[in-house]
This record gives sequence, structure tokens and C-alpha cells, in this order.
Amino acid sequence: MSFSDQREIWRHEMSDLPNKARVVIIGGGVIGCSVAYHLTKLGWKDVVLLERKQLTSGTTWHAAGLIAQLRATANMTKLAKYSQELYGSLETETGVATGFKRCGSITVALTEERKEEIFRQAAMARAFGVDVEEISPAEVKDRYEHLNVGDVTGGVWLPKDGQGDPANIALALAKGARQRGALVKERVKVTGISKNGRRVTGVDWISDDGQSQGHIQADMVVNCAGMWGHEVGRMAGVNVPLHACEHFYIVTEGINGLTQMPVLRVPDECAYYKEDAGKILLGAFEPNAKPWAMNGIPDTFEFDQLPEDFDHFEPILEAACNRMPMLAEAGIHTFFNGPESFTPDDAYHLGLAPEMDNFWVAAGFNSIGIQSAGGAGMALAQWMEDGQKPFDLGDVDISRMHPFQGNKHYLFERSKETLGLLYADHFPYRQKATARGVRRTPFHYHLKEQRAVFGEIGGWERANWFANEGQEREYQYSWKRQNWFENSAAEHRAVRENVGMYDMSSFGKIRVEGPDAETFLNYICGANVSVPAGKIVYTQFLNSRGGIEADVTVTRLSETVYLVVTPAVTRLADQTWLMRNKGDHRVVITDVTAGEGVLAVMGPNARKLLQKVSPNDFSNEVNPFGTAQEIELGMGLARVHRVTYVGELGWEIYVGADMAGHAFETLWEAGQDMGLKLCGMHMMDSCRIEKGFRHFGHDITCEDNVIDAGLGFAVATGKDDFIGKAAVLERKETGPKARMVQFKLTDPEPLLFHNEPIIRDGKYVGYLSSGNYGHTLGAAIGMGYVPCEGESAADVLGSTYEIDVCGVKVTAEASLKPMYDPKSERVKA
Repeated sequence: MSFSDQREIWRHEMSDLPNKARVVIIGGGVIGCSVAYHLTKLGWKDVVLLERKQLTSGTTWHAAGLIAQLRATANMTKLAKYSQELYGSLETETGVATGFKRCGSITVALTEERKEEIFRQAAMARAFGVDVEEISPAEVKDRYEHLNVGDVTGGVWLPKDGQGDPANIALALAKGARQRGALVKERVKVTGISKNGRRVTGVDWISDDGQSQGHIQADMVVNCAGMWGHEVGRMAGVNVPLHACEHFYIVTEGINGLTQMPVLRVPDECAYYKEDAGKILLGAFEPNAKPWAMNGIPDTFEFDQLPEDFDHFEPILEAACNRMPMLAEAGIHTFFNGPESFTPDDAYHLGLAPEMDNFWVAAGFNSIGIQSAGGAGMALAQWMEDGQKPFDLGDVDISRMHPFQGNKHYLFERSKETLGLLYADHFPYRQKATARGVRRTPFHYHLKEQRAVFGEIGGWERANWFANEGQEREYQYSWKRQNWFENSAAEHRAVRENVGMYDMSSFGKIRVEGPDAETFLNYICGANVSVPAGKIVYTQFLNSRGGIEADVTVTRLSETVYLVVTPAVTRLADQTWLMRNKGDHRVVITDVTAGEGVLAVMGPNARKLLQKVSPNDFSNEVNPFGTAQEIELGMGLARVHRVTYVGELGWEIYVGADMAGHAFETLWEAGQDMGLKLCGMHMMDSCRIEKGFRHFGHDITCEDNVIDAGLGFAVATGKDDFIGKAAVLERKETGPKARMVQFKLTDPEPLLFHNEPIIRDGKYVGYLSSGNYGHTLGAAIGMGYVPCEGESAADVLGSTYEIDVCGVKVTAEASLKPMYDPKSERVKA
């Protein structure tokens, strides 16, 4: 066919593009095709998918096609499990051969640390309903005869995992969408996105030959542009942090006698293997990746390969030839290098963009797009249909990303690490090493001088623990007690027995002010914020199902001004929730996080320390629990909030960034003769879990009803209508369907982190939402939901409980009340 003939076909096809659509999906890779498929499956009409070149021509076509179920959390595992189930039936539905085979998968460990990691993952997956089995080195050899298992310490076998043809999976999804009325158009590039306030109104497009162009009005737009996602997001003023990296694999020549084998992963050697048509594909996620296209992706990119770099891949191949000796004898048929997009935290981006109210994102799949596409498309489509998340998607919700993370230099530096982290040891408390130091609190250098060891969350550098004199100021990772365990224990004891001080400046601070501030916040919050100035209210933002969208404190500063304090990483999401529910209320909502530093002074002697640095009265009569007051501090001014997240007498001290250094120096000097100890975030978490305080994102999420979470005391059902009121009243009437239970292991040695299975009377009933070591209680503490529909609290506590720790069942005590200071006598002292 001549080019002129092809151009006429394109012109004819362009004439079919509508002027208006319910939704325009940008990007025809496997993700965009899945979103179109699932929207039409829900009955959506006027669905238009636009692909700049050909379907799958970005990264989908060269994906390895590994389809695994085992992910880091319950809901991510649920989505991956859905994908493999969908792909198993897609060919029957559409007639397009997907190449999907349930050949199973094996992950092997070469160290005891890795063995513990994959065995913990296996225990978690079993609680999520995944068919999984821990296997010995000999059993690994039985299932993968070509493998050298001399140094293998163990393995995990998932019989329902598999592999498929990535391009055909995408084409099958596209055909399924077309069969239900979607319009899928190739060679149409989106060149602009029009907006009106917080809503997009449509997209501008141009044909690949430049001969046709137009505009489609759209009720919604979905960014499924893959490694172009950052660029497409910018068109709408939306931050989509991702960066392309080079990803390498080789395909051998045919190997005589090679039959279908399970997918094999050897993460300690950064390698994965799959058999395909009598050949072996060997791919790698090397520790030091090569970012690509810093200055933009070429406009002509279509099914492109990147230049070979055999020197970069050679260490992986050398280790693979030892692991699978037959590779040394096989010729290399293909050496492939193609781009994949990676995000700052190795989790993909899904959901409604914080900046807009009808612009959705599904991009940045970190080389697991094929195994994620089915579940991600299903979840996003349901979210778009219902207007709220179908279940907790906090791991991947695009609103977790902060604006600075769209910085290209930041993304370039971070992506060097994130590709390799896919197969790195996923130790608890592991910190990112690249692109650090971007956000620092006003106390950063004071803490650094005192031997703080920093972690990072949302870009914030936070003191997690403090090293002793002569101790290395770095993490030494392990699944056992890490090198900072005793340091944190000492900080924990200081807060419980004397006084400790730590930096909380990274926590979000949102100022809500205006004549309707009280009415507005009473509609948003479960609790009643009609309180006097200076009163602090602990509350949640609820959704229509009574699920928890945010866990905050609200301090009334004046008649028309409130301060909402949020977890550091959810500040943007919480502010977005306020913006989206603002309606006609006359309020102004402002992020003021950077304006004030915050020092927490906690412990039995906290009042004594404050009395040394301020003439103000900190007694129960003047400053009772749950109140704030303006004070003099040293030669400056501050505002103190008498609240606690560690379960002790204490204050959070808010001080302007200009006087923060003075405040720190004044408190630190005054505390020297009292044994004041600087503390970190690890201490805060171990203290809060002893007290049974919930951690948002783990213990409480959008799918956890506030009554089930044991937070009914924070909801004022007697006030006028608020979001979620009907659902709260209904759950109060029926009783909880699950109860949040605190567990203490009877053996003081094992450690808990989260996701360990809960066993009730010999049956798996759930998993821990969070875990840490309780240094005062003398054992690991976990929290998790136990299903209890129709049961009383006594029924729940009348059972025997065990926690599955890496395959070992450990007896646990259970409580519905805090095991530490259950009456909060210490808090209100």
C-alpha cells in the first residue's frame, strides 16, 4: 500500500472521531486498553481511546509478560490475582490468543535474610487467599531441573502464576472494549488539554500525518500514556512523577529438549527467567539503572529499541550462567534494551489527580504493567463509576505524590535506584538512598549535630533514631533486630519514664478560615468542631460508606480560623478532600506546613521542662488535655497543643520557622540537667502501637468503617448532617462487622511489621495492619481486624489467637482496649 493510500485511510478514520465523548483515554498500551475494557464492561458508552502511534508501540510490546500474584499488600495482591484470573478467560471472550499459560512461578533465596522475606510474603499471600507453598532447595530443583541450587536457601512456589503475550493481552482487551462500543483510534496524538477551573473540558488532537486535527469535548480524561504520562499530565496541570529507564533482557537461541518451565526469579542476582518456545528469556533489574530520555522522548518513537550496552548487562549474564549452566552453551539470539517508566517509590500511579476533579491517571507501572493491568483497570473503572474508591488504594493513589516529585532532575536521580529496588531485599524500614535532602525541617541541622539518622517520607528528611557516640550513623538492615533497635528502645524509655523531644514539623498543617469555616468543617468531620477557640478536636474525614479518608486533629484558633493537622504523606490528599467537598462554603484552604516548626515534648516530666522555659501556666486547670495556648518560649513566642500520639503527658510546640532554631536551643539547654533525650520516628511508632493508636494508611483506610475501627467515640452523630453520617448510624445499629484488635506476642523474641496472618481458633481470619516492638510491654505488638459480624466483644476476646510469623505460629494475647495505660491516666496527668 502506498503512503498516499494510507493517508486517505487515516483521513477517513479521522472523520469518525466524535466531537464529544463521556471519556477520552490517552494511550493505547495494556493499561489504556484495560481501562477501556472495564469501563465498557460497566456499561459506559462514548468511550474513546486515542493512541499516538499503534497500540502497544510504547513499552507494552517488549514487556516480558510475567504474571504474578504476590504483591506487598492485601489489595495489591487482590488486583494481581484478578489480573491472572482475567487473562485466563480473555481469549475465550474475545477470540484473541493471549498466550496466557499458568506455568507457575518460583522465587528462590540465596541468603537467610531473603528466605525470611519470601517466606513472610508467602504467609501473607496465604492469608489473602493465594495458592502458595514454601519449598526447600531440593524441591526447587525438582521443579526447575536446570538450576544450580548449591547455595539456594529456600523458595516459594505459586502454581497459578504464569506468563503471557503482552501485546496480544492488550489487543484482546482493546477488542473486548470495541465489542462493547468503545472507539479505539490509532495514529492520533493528543496535543493539548483544555480546562475550566478544576475540570478538564476536552482534548486537542492531530493525526500522525499532520493532515487532520480537531477537538473532543470530554466529561473525563484518563492519562494512560505510560512513559509519556509526565508530559501528558503537564498538559492538564497535573503532576505525574515518573521517568523512563533502560531495561535489558536477552533471548537465547533454541535449546534442544527445553520444555515449558515455571517462571523463575532469583532476586539476589537481580534476574528473572522464562521459557518461551524452547528459548530462555533472561531479564534484569540491576541495582544501578540507566535513566533515559532526560530531555524528552523522541516524537517518532514507535516500537523502538535503545542502543545495546552489553558491558552494563554482563555481570547479570555471568551470574546467570553459573545459576543455569546451560546458558553458557546457548547462543544469544536477541539482546534487547527498551524503556520502562518508574516512579519515585516503585508503586504505580492510579486514581483521580489531586489538581483536577475529572482527570484520572493510570501510569508508571514500574515494569509490572502486564501483571497489574487487569486489576488496575478494573479498580479505576469502578472508582470512576462510583465516584469513590472500591477499596483502599493508598499504595498507588496518585494523591500520595507531592508537587516537587515532578521535578525532572529529582526523577532522573531517583529512577537510578527504583528500578533495582524491585529485586532488592525489601527489608523493613529500608530507606531510599538517592534524591535525598530535598525537604528539611527548621530543626534539621540541630538534629544532625546530635547524631540523628534520617529517613525520608514524601521528600521530608526526618530523624528516625539517634546514634550513640562512636556508633555508625547508618542503617544496617535485617529482618531481625536492626542496629538501631536498642537506640530506639532507650528513646522509648525516656518518653515513658522521663522526657523526650522529637521533630514533628513534617506533619501537614492546613489552615481553614472564613465565615463558614465552622459549618464547613462540621460537614467534613465526624466530630463536632463547634468548640471554643483553643480547643483541639480529634476526628476523621469520612466517606459516604463511613470509611476513613483522613485521620486528623482540628484546632480552633479563632472564631473563623481552624488548623487541621494531618500525617506528613497525606497532606495533599487531605487538602484535596477539603477542596473537593468545599461546595458553596465561604472558606479559604491553605497549606501552611512549612510556616511552622513543631517539636513534641513528651513524658512524665514534660510539664517540668516547659515550666523551665516559659512563664505560662501548663497546669490541668489552665491547659488541660485537648487544648492549645499561646506562650512565651525563651525570648520568643510559640503555640502549644496538649495532645499526644505516644500516650504520655506532653505538648506539641508550634513555632514560626524564624524562631524555630531559638526554640530548639532553649528547650535543649533547659533539658540538660533533666536527662532530656532526643527521639525519632521509630520511637513514636513503637509507643503509639503500645497505646493502640491507629496509624492512617495501615490500621485505618477508606474501606474501614469508623465503627469497626473502634473510633466511634470520635463521631458526633447528634449533630447536623455530615459526610458518612447515615453509614455510621447504620453500623452502630447493626454492630461492627470487624473489630480492631491489639495483639501481644507471648514470646518476646519474634518481630512484627505488618501483614502477618491472624489465626483465630486455628483458622486464618485476617492479617495485621501494623506491627512494632513494645519496649515497655516487652514483646512485639500488632494490630489488625478480626471479622465478628453478629458477635459480641466478649465473643471476640473469648477465642485463642496466634500470629503467623514467617511460617511459625506464635501465641498472642488479644485486647480491644489499649494494653498500655488503658484509662489514659498518664495522658491526662
